[in-house]
Amino acid sequence: MFQNPEIALHELPGTDQLRWQNLHPNYKRRLRVQRIIVILAISVIVSVAKFTLDAPTLVTALPLALLAITATVLLVWPAVSVPRRGYVMRDKDIVFRSGVFWRSVTAIPFNRIQHVETSSTPLDRKFKIATLKLFTAGGTKGDLKIDGLGKDIAEQLRVFILKKIGSSIENT
Repeated sequence: MFQNPEIALHELPGTDQLRWQNLHPNYKRRLRVQRIIVILAISVIVSVAKFTLDAPTLVTALPLALLAITATVLLVWPAVSVPRRGYVMRDKDIVFRSGVFWRSVTAIPFNRIQHVETSSTPLDRKFKIATLKLFTAGGTKGDLKIDGLGKDIAEQLRVFILKKIGSSIENT
């Protein structure tokens, strides 16, 4: 007979006791390099616009000042956000946390995962990092995406999860 007993709130496991795995140390640098490329491209566009349109310095000074402030924030932000991301592999699921102001903790049970893939951009490959994407039923974009993993770790996790989901299919 089916039973579904209640669990007291104080007995629920918390995420504070988990041993979170950090993302690859190169991930912060990779984010900064990507942002520097974008900032330089915008700077070139603003500079070319200033000289081709022969705009007064005052008109272009404001966008350049805003760009400098934004660039500073964008270059400092990875040092703030990346340490607050992490993952934990447990027996029956994978848990991922992220967020500085709006924090998020996502747990995906292995028996719900249908597909796992790793990917990397040319910039990721330069820094030897990769992204792990987990897909569950009905999702098209991936239900969990963990950026900034070491290339080898991402592949090990992919293989481990594939083994887990293969064994859960065999046990049903």
